[in-house]
Amino acid sequence: MRIESEQAFVLHARPWRETSLLVELLTERHGRVGAVARGVQGPRQQARRAALQPWQRLSLDADARGDLWTLRRWEAVDVAPRLVGDAALAGFYVHELLMRLLPRADAVPEVFTRHGALRGELAAGGGLAWCLRRWERDVLEALGVGLDWGHAVDGLPVDPAARYRIDPEQGAWRDPGQDRASIRGSALRALAEDRCPPPGELADLRRALRAVIEHHLDGRPLKAWSLIADVQRVTAPEGGDA
Repeated sequence: MRIESEQAFVLHARPWRETSLLVELLTERHGRVGAVARGVQGPRQQARRAALQPWQRLSLDADARGDLWTLRRWEAVDVAPRLVGDAALAGFYVHELLMRLLPRADAVPEVFTRHGALRGELAAGGGLAWCLRRWERDVLEALGVGLDWGHAVDGLPVDPAARYRIDPEQGAWRDPGQDRASIRGSALRALAEDRCPPPGELADLRRALRAVIEHHLDGRPLKAWSLIADVQRVTAPEGGDA
């Protein structure tokens, strides 16, 4: 099958054989796909190779045979953002999570659109932790495993003054014991209403969303989480928002 003028974001690229790259792409109409880009190694191919860096948006043509596409043409649609520091770590986390959560060749247009929005948010800087929590919420929703963050499992609205435990399949259960490991209701309401909460509640949301994500990764942790933890041990405590 011939693919013409497909829009895609580069998630990952690595050398393959002597002159090629294996590329993971998030495409608009075909979801996550693997592709081979031939003849891109060497000094004369720098521009073509640079267009396959992570976060680059592409327009491409390809031959789709089996599980691996062969790229026939690709060109950068714009300039990929240059992410540094915590934003670069966040980008690594985002791409690894997409490669783990998204099935191959299953289009999820909402994820493609949301990825483009996050790309702009990371490039602009600002509230990195809140950007990631909103993105995690939206991707889980697009994949059909999102939760109703504004209501408890019993159907009642989340009480901002109460605390809740999160069941990854069912949602929020009120915690009568007010255990410190539970999540503040005000944090859940903020996520449901798309309002950035204060730092302490952002930390609550990070724990809640990670528990849901870990469940859907079948207990296999992300490499990005270990990397971020290592960086946190040697940098300022505010780093590592993923």
